[in-house]
Amino acid sequence: MRISRTEQQARNRQAVLTAARAEFAERGYTEAKIERIAERADLTRGAVYSNFPSKRSLYLAVLLAAANQDAAAARDAPPPWEAPYPRNTAVPPDTSPDDATSSDELPGAAGPNDASGSGDSPRAAGRTNATDGEELLSAAEWDGLTGEHHSHPPMDWANGLAVDRDANLRPASHGDSVGGRNAGSSAAGGGLEALDVASAAETFARVWLERLPLAYGDATVGRLKARSLTGVFDDERGRAALAQITWLEALLLAVALESCRARDAGRRVRLAELILTMLHGAAGLGETAPGFGDAFDVARACRHLAGLDIADEWNPPYLPYVPLAKEVRSAWAAPGEVVDELSGRPFELGDGVVVALGPGRLGGAEDAVRAARAGEVVTIVAVTDDPAETGALVRLRLTDLTTVLRRIFGPAFRPSLRLVLDDNGTLASAIGVTPTFDTETSVRIQRGEITFRADNRGAAYAATIAGRTQ
Repeated sequence: MRISRTEQQARNRQAVLTAARAEFAERGYTEAKIERIAERADLTRGAVYSNFPSKRSLYLAVLLAAANQDAAAARDAPPPWEAPYPRNTAVPPDTSPDDATSSDELPGAAGPNDASGSGDSPRAAGRTNATDGEELLSAAEWDGLTGEHHSHPPMDWANGLAVDRDANLRPASHGDSVGGRNAGSSAAGGGLEALDVASAAETFARVWLERLPLAYGDATVGRLKARSLTGVFDDERGRAALAQITWLEALLLAVALESCRARDAGRRVRLAELILTMLHGAAGLGETAPGFGDAFDVARACRHLAGLDIADEWNPPYLPYVPLAKEVRSAWAAPGEVVDELSGRPFELGDGVVVALGPGRLGGAEDAVRAARAGEVVTIVAVTDDPAETGALVRLRLTDLTTVLRRIFGPAFRPSLRLVLDDNGTLASAIGVTPTFDTETSVRIQRGEITFRADNRGAAYAATIAGRTQ
């Protein structure tokens, strides 16, 4: 049966991805060769490059496919505090199951009653994470080992509801204001609220660390699961993009933490930055020094970070010098439904503030988030002039982050904040933007019209406050 050219191209692309996954897993990014990938796929070198413009773009496509698989699996996963914890039965690969000992008997392992251990988390020599096949601890057993009990409400993820112990449903504390207040979930009402900040920080860290490889695990699988970017973005543009992506990640994590109990504490961006610094450090050590450290200790350390007294205010020094947004009157034509990465749901863009940011300006998102009034819809649109590489990097990192956030906080921890990854430029075109690395353009949409527009640094802030100042 003869197949069409389109079908053949799709087959070739999938063959390249399959071959590349094997090559990158076996040799890592730096040592992988396009020639070997072509040979594995039974294609020519030219056929590989006709599907992917560079080795870097191919590597990112492999990682992004894995991230999308993890995101799909997470949709059916139980809330992380209901999931069992890994039991310490890590066994070296040359040990038969019949000879396996408990982790407390492994060299260097410290059990909960071992004087040489910390006594507050189960440990295993060289382990950094759980994988399929490990024995698991129930939440109750974990509480017994740690001497603590973390009480978290079960969640109805589809509706963003916290269920109290009397089976009454009430909205989880998804605040719309900067401080995250939501009167519908007050403690005085007798219902359980969302996670407290310390528990949320610990749970986020534990779920984030799940993909890190075991010291005794298959190193070829671990390289891809850990989303290693070693040697991938060593150029100035790549490093700048990674910095901006991480600032946006910190903002999104902070907004989620601000939706937790003790919301009067205000901004939590610096806490989020500390958590991400610790987690990325653990990931780096997991790659360069397998077996060093313990994931449980890292997660508990993130919990304690929430107790630090950190001065955290939003007061950028450039705001007084930001030009006012220009008043315009142009018809708004919504480009159809787009996907909000924070909730995972499609929506059609309407009234509110739309902020288009290139990879070099993603950190500017906070200007709109903080300046917005309570309940005002802010849509952050990540645009790119390089979808195969820089755009793929943005999508990779934010897909992984939002997958974790949805598992812990539900799909609507801040209903008025939306995130769109505009790889194909659809939204950028709708608001009249030609994407560049340093794009920062913001518009205000009201009743079917674009009423204000701002460009360049500070544009997100200017368009957000425009209706109040002019």
